[in-house]
Amino acid sequence: MDPLAPRTAPLGASDGAGGPWAGGTDPVRRRTRDRRGRGARGPGVLRTPSAPPQRTARHRFDELVLDVVRAVEERWHDELGLVEYAVEDTPLVPDDWDDTVPLASLVRGSGGTPTRLVLFRRPIEHRCQGREELRALVLTVLVEQVAELLGRDPDEVDPRL
Repeated sequence: MDPLAPRTAPLGASDGAGGPWAGGTDPVRRRTRDRRGRGARGPGVLRTPSAPPQRTARHRFDELVLDVVRAVEERWHDELGLVEYAVEDTPLVPDDWDDTVPLASLVRGSGGTPTRLVLFRRPIEHRCQGREELRALVLTVLVEQVAELLGRDPDEVDPRL
């Protein structure tokens, strides 16, 4: 058989040399594109096994909130009692909502149920231009919520405001 001659075979037939597309097992040809002609995609494609995982905006926001919570908790832990802190992407608001979108939610606990303080990531990020503004707004929102919980003035909770 002439190696330069075009190969013809009925559909579905394979002699094992047609590559992975024809059902063959050609070890030299590897699929580098998906069925739509795009290359490999996604965060796992760009990472090498030795590279650290990429931090998403959600992870960076969570770390920022944890830093601010630690600072406030360190000072007011005895008076706060049992408080559960959380971050959610957006608040659930009804369709006929006319007010501004809330930045946080405070649900007071009773008995053995902890108080739940939730910060809403997307509305907070939407109001900030950079990392420093984001940090300042997270601190402001958290301090206002803690001040409401303690029945104090926000300046008392954190004099930096």
